[in-house]
Amino acid sequence: MIKENNDLALKNRFRGYFPVVIDIETAGFNAKTDALLEICAVTLRMDNHGNLRFSSTTHYHIQPFKSANIEPLALEFNGIRDPFSPLRGAITEMEALRKIYKIIRKEQKLADCKRTIIVAHNAAFDLSFIIEASKRCNLKRIPFHPFTTFDTATLSGLAYGQTILAQACKASGIEFDNKKAHSALYDSQKTAELFCKIVNKWKNLGGWPILPK
Repeated sequence: MIKENNDLALKNRFRGYFPVVIDIETAGFNAKTDALLEICAVTLRMDNHGNLRFSSTTHYHIQPFKSANIEPLALEFNGIRDPFSPLRGAITEMEALRKIYKIIRKEQKLADCKRTIIVAHNAAFDLSFIIEASKRCNLKRIPFHPFTTFDTATLSGLAYGQTILAQACKASGIEFDNKKAHSALYDSQKTAELFCKIVNKWKNLGGWPILPK
């Protein structure tokens, strides 16, 4: 028998952390010098059965910061042909991060969680760009834990023997369209789906919650 639904609240699942799935697209690999071009944040909730589900999705194209380095190979990889094109509808790093942080803080408070934790595929990469962008914008209060993350590359390696997002999704039974990949919106949604599937599968195998005998 499952305990009272309150015991299955999100605040009790990850030691008080509020998980938010992040994906970014960049103009290179160096968080200090290369442009952050796109970001998407997917917040999560827990249903009455203790299963993790999607809550909200927030997505922005971002203007390269002043003097940002842009690697042509990175643009070829993510399909962003012209980072300066007005057709992208891009906003500044400051605008994007402030809006995302506002939503995260609101949902974290509603979930009664103590702090937000980033969920991402190769999470150290995404977190490093977010930290550097926040520094450039002089945003002091970053909602994410500064070094602790949930990395779906590691988790899917454990659960499915795959560390590449597309292959991990396919191994888990999640549809993945390679033509839509390398978009922050698409990849964040697939990462969220993969994370939820791993967490929910672990619960169904008896890993959480720990019920009394």
